[in-house]
Amino acid sequence: MAAKIYTNKDATLATLKRKTLAVIGFGSQGHAHALNLKDSGMNVVIGLYAKSKSRAVAKKLGFEVMNTADAVKAADVIFVAVPDTKIAAVYNKDIAPHLTKGKTLLFSHGFAVHFKTITTPDDVNVIMVAPKGPGHTVRSQFVDGKGVPGLIAVHNDADGRAKKIALSWARGVGCTRAGVFETDFKEETVTDLFGEQVVLCGGASALVKAGFETLVEAGYQPEMAYFECLHELKLIVDLMNESGIAGMRFSISETAEWGDVSVGPKIIDASVKKRMVKQLKEIESGKFAKQWIAEADGGCKTFNKIRKAEAKHQIEKVGERLRSTMSWIKQKKMVKGAAQASYVSASK
Repeated sequence: MAAKIYTNKDATLATLKRKTLAVIGFGSQGHAHALNLKDSGMNVVIGLYAKSKSRAVAKKLGFEVMNTADAVKAADVIFVAVPDTKIAAVYNKDIAPHLTKGKTLLFSHGFAVHFKTITTPDDVNVIMVAPKGPGHTVRSQFVDGKGVPGLIAVHNDADGRAKKIALSWARGVGCTRAGVFETDFKEETVTDLFGEQVVLCGGASALVKAGFETLVEAGYQPEMAYFECLHELKLIVDLMNESGIAGMRFSISETAEWGDVSVGPKIIDASVKKRMVKQLKEIESGKFAKQWIAEADGGCKTFNKIRKAEAKHQIEKVGERLRSTMSWIKQKKMVKGAAQASYVSASK
């Protein structure tokens, strides 16, 4: 049976109209939800720790900024928009002590709840609204009068209104403009982590780099390797996004299509799928979550070392130079230490 798709006609902003909504954290998803809800006529406050670099950005954008604990006390719905590995500390110190009957806890990812890094009370609604796109896309699409698809889930329905609140929030951030699907915390968490690691981020970036390195090591110009293995990837993904894999194949040359169907399975073969299954099991068992939490608790030494090394890869230098010649691409300079929300002006 096909999943029900919820749209604007299934959700009303009235559910949240006279409530105070607290967004805890003002990063990628936090700033997007806050701005979209504010533009939808909601009463939104921002909860941040005292020395957060996002405080000035949030104030400049017209929000009342409070200490996290005070925001939780004042709010009816609390959106926990801090990184997965930091949720437990923030929750135990500033959120849990101020949760009272009738409040609603909201997440955009099920990590902390599913892997039980926090314990939520029975008399509080626990829900999820997860836009299927980065925060800056959630914002830019909303500003353009559109929206990105989203997911909702109810982990605990304390007052019988949890789903209505989730749908109302989804409408406020623009997801019901595109379509919202219902899931549960486990399914969202496992599939999200799997997609990120195996296909969208880990798989795609590893494939691009391997292709780039293969051509360069064989003596071909890095610029040619960049165009063929990274630049044109967006064009192909756009075609798949618009009309599926079959639609993409319809749009490319027969030579490209034959290379796709005859060579692709030799590269991404049964052994790759076997490793995908292994990684899925490590996500489901909680092994990945434990390793990531341990890495974060240890100061992210390995993570930061890899991050620095990756940033020095030849493909980054070649790409930066080539993109500077492409006037149609809006390059985003990564400013060290800047708040993610400070990029929001680019989407207006």
